[in-house]
Amino acid sequence: MGKFGLQFKATLENVTNVRPEGDDFRWYLKLKCGNCGEVSDKWQYITLLDSAPLKGGRGSASMVQKCKLCSRENSIDILRDTITPYNAEDSERFKTMVQFECRGLEPVDFQAQAGFAAQGAESGTPFSEINLQENDWTDYDEKVSESVGIYEVTHQFIKC
Repeated sequence: MGKFGLQFKATLENVTNVRPEGDDFRWYLKLKCGNCGEVSDKWQYITLLDSAPLKGGRGSASMVQKCKLCSRENSIDILRDTITPYNAEDSERFKTMVQFECRGLEPVDFQAQAGFAAQGAESGTPFSEINLQENDWTDYDEKVSESVGIYEVTHQFIKC
């Protein structure tokens, strides 16, 4: 059993408080079996709303799956209390945005997609349904007549 942190890094222009929005936010991951090393070829997503029972009645996880290659049952759970916004002062630095508790697998890749939210750094203007799939997002904050954006989105995983 291990904990892995997803670290987020981006250049922020006039926005702060970048965060996943809602319990239905989809974390798109590629996962590697800790037993045989098989990596999923398709993106799989988990949300805070997902819950599957663990074998033997040991609680639940966001996702429980059998490895296609070795048939080992593995699980991953989003640790709700670790979800942290990425703020203006974090710009251009890696910061852990969420942690996952993993049994028998580890996350090896993340794809940012839709469902992020942010707010204007000066104005507090809310921006929702931000899609980071292209690793860049731009908009305009009418309250302060400034362009806003999230650029050069990248990530890494760390063992916690």
